[in-house]
Amino acid sequence: MTAFLIGITSGIFLILLLLKLKNSDKELLYGLTLTGIGFIYIGFTWSDFYSLLISSLQALLFLFLAFFGMKRNLYILAIGYFLHGIWDIIYSRFDTPGLIPPQYDVFCLTIDFTIGLYLLYFAKQAGTGFKTGPIQR
Repeated sequence: MTAFLIGITSGIFLILLLLKLKNSDKELLYGLTLTGIGFIYIGFTWSDFYSLLISSLQALLFLFLAFFGMKRNLYILAIGYFLHGIWDIIYSRFDTPGLIPPQYDVFCLTIDFTIGLYLLYFAKQAGTGFKTGPIQR
């Protein structure tokens, strides 16, 4: 339960922090965050080749989702966060030597879904999901 609460709190904190940065490219910041959370797994798994390979492939997937979300449509970026949250749960199904910290999956799932829901809300507010919406404020 603690990991769940910390994940939601961290997601809300990040959203509020980015709302305060009025003159920034928020799509870029959310895209970089999605890319970063994908690559965190590489830092956890570099000591096991099989885990590193799986982590590298997912990191590249989220890099491309972040890129296309930033360039094309905010909905893609939101979907990237939801997919990463699902990835956090699925990763424990792989035969890896326990390199990920305990309860990281729950923490990361909740922060990903919190940000994903926020991005969906603002994509809907914009009407198109493109960079012309309220997230640009």
